[in-house]
Amino acid sequence: MLLSFSSRTIGAAAALSLGLSAAANADFMLDSRYQDTDGDLIADIPTDPSQQIDPDTLIFAYTPVEDPAVYAKVWDGFLKHMEEVTGKKVQFFPVQSNAAQIEAMRAGRLHIAGFNTGSNPLAVACAGFRPFTMMASEDGSFGYEMEIITYPGSGIEKVEDIKGGKLAFTSETSNSGFKAPSALLKSEYDMVAERDFEPVFSGKHDNSILGVANKDYPAAAIANSVLRRMIDRDVVKPEQIKSIYKSQTFPTTGYGIVYNLKPELQDKIKEAFETFEWEGTALAEEFSKSGEAQFIPITFKDNWAVIRQIDEANGVSYDCQ
Repeated sequence: MLLSFSSRTIGAAAALSLGLSAAANADFMLDSRYQDTDGDLIADIPTDPSQQIDPDTLIFAYTPVEDPAVYAKVWDGFLKHMEEVTGKKVQFFPVQSNAAQIEAMRAGRLHIAGFNTGSNPLAVACAGFRPFTMMASEDGSFGYEMEIITYPGSGIEKVEDIKGGKLAFTSETSNSGFKAPSALLKSEYDMVAERDFEPVFSGKHDNSILGVANKDYPAAAIANSVLRRMIDRDVVKPEQIKSIYKSQTFPTTGYGIVYNLKPELQDKIKEAFETFEWEGTALAEEFSKSGEAQFIPITFKDNWAVIRQIDEANGVSYDCQ
């Protein structure tokens, strides 16, 4: 499975508006193994029962933005609730990279997942991912911003000061860690990786944030929701970080199911998300640090429109192999 990038970056500024162009929908294609007869841009559940699966153990993975060991404990209470609702054993699967998470679902080893913002289109197109919910605050608002950060005394006071130096990204599948900053730097500052600065890849947002805090990276593009949680856990201190750019708000991690689970089981998994009581749980304690307090329904077609447009602006295409 390959994610290919072309050199085309036209239209980046327009792509960052919240309106979805018809071209962005028309250009989004699922891998040939999937069908989309209803036009919702996600894989249909197979109509042939022999092509549906009903595993005894459901495997769940959270997006690899931070230490998987921490999040195994955070998600434990939620997964026990899912076991009660579905009648299945549910196992937490720690993943180390976005690519590994997508490949696990594509290969049938992952049934339920939270894919980060930028990975959602690739997971939908290449792994049969059917997202249906994400976290939101008590008032229903949701999302995070991409920020470009540096450390005090780095000599970087504004975005243009990055020219001639290094900028840390996370991975090429990350929205805030690569796709959005690439489009924004091109459209707003006429700055392009390799030509104007040296891109380096840390692998995860916490690596980028720690790299800046420890002065290993002069600057980094990160999701500020991750930064807030790391500050609240005293992993980094506010005085170690200085923000020089903040984007518009983007949708956060999308949660969903692999396409070929039995329809009744998919409904039960959705019910588990809908009926989970947050109050007093480890999930609430952790995600309240970024203002989240409930799961709300979403659609890939509508809520990920701006992300598909950013991909289009960056010349991103998907080659599922």
